[in-house]
Amino acid sequence: MRVTAHASDRPLAGYVPTSFRHTYPATPETETMIEQLLALRDRLGGEGGDAASPLDADEGAGDDAGDDAGDAADVDDTEERPRVGLFVDGPNVLRDEFDVDLDDVRESAEAFGQLGITRLYLDEHATPGLIQAAEARGYEVVITSGDVDVKLAIDASESAVRDEIDVLAIASRDTDFKPVIETAGRNGVRTVAIAPGTHGRSDALRNAANDDVLLGE
Repeated sequence: MRVTAHASDRPLAGYVPTSFRHTYPATPETETMIEQLLALRDRLGGEGGDAASPLDADEGAGDDAGDDAGDAADVDDTEERPRVGLFVDGPNVLRDEFDVDLDDVRESAEAFGQLGITRLYLDEHATPGLIQAAEARGYEVVITSGDVDVKLAIDASESAVRDEIDVLAIASRDTDFKPVIETAGRNGVRTVAIAPGTHGRSDALRNAANDDVLLGE
């Protein structure tokens, strides 16, 4: 596995499908969806919640103070690790020609922080064996009856604009996800493009992301 970091001004933050499109220009529908999600982000940003009430100065005094401090340190320790969202385009990546191991995909994303989302998208042709194997490896499996890339793009974009993740990792070679990566980057989310191999790498995704991972090296 090879990981490459790209210089950028952006903040860091086997089953074969019945059909497969080899080239994927970014579509107007995808770009419109991204703009709608950005508008949603703006609306959510204006809805502030109630601020936490400050603790009374006397609370926690005495012998319990040390324990409270220790608990706070543990929380801070956890929060220091970036929240990673991994989104895997199953029909695009899980092909005999690439021989991708889902464990390798997950581990490549874990190198960037703590996995908060580990999701594999499949179409209706996915076999029960593949679904069970993915779930056994810690993946949440999403089955779609339509285009996998549309559902994945919407979910990944929502996670980025809702501030649910600090790092967005997409495993695919579909250039339809370039606007998703760019949108996440503009929102302060570090982006990672995971390719199934040299012949399965998208230069468009690799150049758009902060980092890229090449599986199998």
